[in-house]
Amino acid sequence: MLFLVFKSVMKKENTKILLVDDEPDIVEIIRFNLEKEGYQVSTACNGQEAIDVAEKVNPHLIILDIMMPVLDGIEACERLRRNPKFSDTVIMFLTARGEDYSYVAAFDAGADDYTTKPVKPKVLVSKVKGLLRRFKDKETDQTKLEFKNLIIDRDEYKIIFHDKEFAIPRKEFELFFLLASKPGKVFKREKIMEKIWGSDVVVGDRTIDVHIRKLREKIGDQYFKTIKGVGYTFVKNEN
Repeated sequence: MLFLVFKSVMKKENTKILLVDDEPDIVEIIRFNLEKEGYQVSTACNGQEAIDVAEKVNPHLIILDIMMPVLDGIEACERLRRNPKFSDTVIMFLTARGEDYSYVAAFDAGADDYTTKPVKPKVLVSKVKGLLRRFKDKETDQTKLEFKNLIIDRDEYKIIFHDKEFAIPRKEFELFFLLASKPGKVFKREKIMEKIWGSDVVVGDRTIDVHIRKLREKIGDQYFKTIKGVGYTFVKNEN
C-alpha cells in the first residue's frame, strides 16, 4: 500500500519522498527508480518508523505499504492524518491486498488513491508525477461554495453542514467541490477521473463510486444524483 504526501509543487531535486515497506527488495527497486527521476528518497520499514521519519524529514510524498510489523499502513495513515502538519498530504495506498474491505478501510483512513501490487516501476513513477502535477492548478478559482445549510470551504478543507463542521478525506472533498462548483452539470465519469485523479493515474470505476457512497453517508443522498451510464451531478438542495 502506498501512501503519498505532497505539500507544494517543487522541482524534482527538491521533492522529498519517504518510502515505507518491510520488503527490502521492493524498497530497493522503487527507490532506484524514484532517485533516477531526481527525487530525494528516505526509507522506513514499518508504520511507526514512517511516522518518526516523516516528522524529521517532512516529506512531500510518502509511499506506504499496508502489511508491516509494529504498525500497519492503515493505522499509520490515520495517525498522520490526525497531525495538522500532514493535513495537506496526498495519500495513495499501494498494496497486494485487493479485497473490498481493504479498499474501503484505506479510504476511511484518509487515502486519496489505491493501487494494487504488482505495479511496474515506470507506472508507479508516472502515478507520482501525475499526482504532483495536479497540484499546480485548481479546478476553479472559487475557494468557498455556499448553499442553504451547506458550506464547502476549500481553503480549510472543511464542510459545514447544518451548522456542524467536519473534515473529510482529500479526494472526497475534491470530488464534492468539483460537483458542487457547477450545480446541475452532469460530470461524466471519465472527466471526474481526469480532474480528481489525473490522466496519468489509472483507477477503476468503483473508485468514484466508493467516494460518492462515502459522501452520501456523511451528507445524505439529496445532493448527489447518479446519471446511469454517464456520471454524477450535484443537486442544489434548498430544503
